[in-house]
Amino acid sequence: MQLLTPEGERVHHPEFDIDITAEEIRGLYRDMVLVRRADREGNALQRQGQLGIWVPLLGQEAAQIGAGRALRPTDMAFPSYREHGVAWCRGIDPTEIMGMWRGTDHGSWDPQEKRFHPYTIVIGNQCLNAAGYAMGQKFEGKVGDDDGEATITFFGDGATSQGDVHEAMVWGAVYDAPLVFYCQNNQWAISEPLERQTRVPLYQRALGYGFRGIRVDGNDVLATLAVTRWALNEARHGNGPVLIEAFTYRMDSHTTSDDATRYRHSDELEAWKLKDPIERVRVYLVKQQLADQDFFDGVQAEADEMAARLREYTMNLPDPGPERIFSNVYAEEPATLRSQREEYQAYLSGFADNTAGGGH
Repeated sequence: MQLLTPEGERVHHPEFDIDITAEEIRGLYRDMVLVRRADREGNALQRQGQLGIWVPLLGQEAAQIGAGRALRPTDMAFPSYREHGVAWCRGIDPTEIMGMWRGTDHGSWDPQEKRFHPYTIVIGNQCLNAAGYAMGQKFEGKVGDDDGEATITFFGDGATSQGDVHEAMVWGAVYDAPLVFYCQNNQWAISEPLERQTRVPLYQRALGYGFRGIRVDGNDVLATLAVTRWALNEARHGNGPVLIEAFTYRMDSHTTSDDATRYRHSDELEAWKLKDPIERVRVYLVKQQLADQDFFDGVQAEADEMAARLREYTMNLPDPGPERIFSNVYAEEPATLRSQREEYQAYLSGFADNTAGGGH
């Protein structure tokens, strides 16, 4: 499904068309530019030793922004570890993500307030979390009409080989959970290509669980917005799960610990550059005279300011004290944990005293 070609031409679809204003399209363009700039800054900060690792989203901006902007305030999202664009759409500033990759926190936002779960590093586990949450929405009667709630979970093509994903699809289907499975098929599971994951297109796997699957051009922000909005409405009305396969491409390495040049050909990368998700929106805005140079310059200036702010914030993140390991373990701290913390602090204080006295 496609609504905007790589050449910036608007096309229509009989089932998944969308009414969208020029202002809204400009907003989607701004989202993608700012998210890409934050991503590139994160990459640079890791290379300069300011982050332990970074997980880039380069090339997947449309897949994430379209899905993120389709969510209502009452919907819930369960990400993997690459959904910086969806986080942006849920009102999470890029600075709130940096602590995870610097090793100073596990994510500083309130998941219930933002309706965005903490990042999940274990491959596919977020799908089980999402299935359970969506089943809860169903049990609590929050499904069945226009005001219903829905849940969406994000994962990659490689995660479809994990048992957690399939178990979530079984449970979601059996209970008609209001759940959208959103697979960002970026063609590579680290160094393993898609053909090592499946013999059929990923969206067709939904048939085996008894719900609908659809493939969308993941580099088309209008198409991902339209399809995700439809899927969430299906879910919130009680029509069960939907699987979306956003067909996109990971333009950078899997993480900064990976070297994609060892397993990918440069001609493949060059071919996908022609399908850039941001460029096709820019071309459309220019062709339709919906934005002038002042608009593009303004977005670029905003991106530059955000990058500078992000860099300053990250480089000045304070290192947490060793007692932080005991924080946020229980809602109410039990006596055993309190005594362990006190014992550990006394142990550390002993080292400090010995050092001060010239000993070891």
